[in-house]
Amino acid sequence: MRSTGALHLGHYHGVLKNWIKLQHEYECYFFVADWHALTTHYDEPENIENHVWEMLIDWLACGLNPGSCSLFIQSRIPEHAELHLLLSMITPLGWLERVPTYKDQQEKLKERDLATYGFLGYPLLQSADILAYKAGYVPVGEDQISHLELTREVARRFNFIYGKEPGYKEKILAAIQKMGAKNADLYNEAKKQYQESGNENALDRGRALVMAQNNLSLGDQERLYGYLEGSGRIILPEPEALLTQNSKFPGLDGQKMSKSYGNTIAIREDAESITKKIKTMPTDPARIRRSDPGTPEKCPVWSFHKVYSNQETQAWVQEGCTTAGIGCLECKKAVSDVVIEEQKPILERAQQYIDNPKLIKEIVREGCESARAVAKETLEEVRDVMGLPHRDR
Repeated sequence: MRSTGALHLGHYHGVLKNWIKLQHEYECYFFVADWHALTTHYDEPENIENHVWEMLIDWLACGLNPGSCSLFIQSRIPEHAELHLLLSMITPLGWLERVPTYKDQQEKLKERDLATYGFLGYPLLQSADILAYKAGYVPVGEDQISHLELTREVARRFNFIYGKEPGYKEKILAAIQKMGAKNADLYNEAKKQYQESGNENALDRGRALVMAQNNLSLGDQERLYGYLEGSGRIILPEPEALLTQNSKFPGLDGQKMSKSYGNTIAIREDAESITKKIKTMPTDPARIRRSDPGTPEKCPVWSFHKVYSNQETQAWVQEGCTTAGIGCLECKKAVSDVVIEEQKPILERAQQYIDNPKLIKEIVREGCESARAVAKETLEEVRDVMGLPHRDR
């Protein structure tokens, strides 16, 4: 997560609950992306460090366990930056410009100057974040699939360029020549269509052409399949998406909860503030008077009930609202009570880290050591295949 401010209930229900579950199913690495925060908030250095520590407290308070996962800070692992630089040498500029969120974020954040090299390159930094650990899976929502696909393309291109055996090009050309002039032309055209436009039919045609050649050795066949697909020896594995459920948690106004909309409840908000915010939430506009019946589906408060309230309470709200049997303040109080109750253990756990800052720093130190050991191994291999001199060890 980018360290750009206090976490809210949208983060908790949309992301953190899933992370808490995943830490017991996979070897997980979770980091505070302070470099990513600089891509949009580079002019606010006075806030970055505080946001980092506050985010880590939120994570631990919600239930991430340093005994079950690695928690670290991005900028403490210089291998992320080095891999980003090395990958930038082979990544076409057009790949970055076509990432959907690039122009979308520039449009949404017009008040910020985002015409920077760092902002253009942040999807590639994300790729480095993932590939440094040779991740098998990345938990993402639907809106982040394009970023993960870029990572897969970058890994594929890297493997194609640097995952070749000695004399690879000569062996490929010789294998294509064995196919005969007509089949060679068809193979090259299929390769071009697949690699330029992702045409799956072209990929199937190319594979069928190779399979039909009886004069090719098994080694030649494998080389031609890899050349067709644009792949080589796997140095950086292509990660798969671990799709999460729809993470659009409702805000106080019925829109998605977001700091930019000013409709949030913080993960560590105090009870008085929660009560006040929910009490002033808009309701079904048809309920002008206490005696007017309403429709829960038209009321933002109902969205909170669907997340927080049990079936019995939801039935009470449905009956009371549609018959004007209960008032909006009664309905809101039922929500604020359960939100406050859920916050209590989170606030208690958070206080332990607030009172003992050395503890959280020790957790981060250990997490950074664990993460960097893995990233270092990856970078040694990457430097080796790119022909860079080994550092003194």
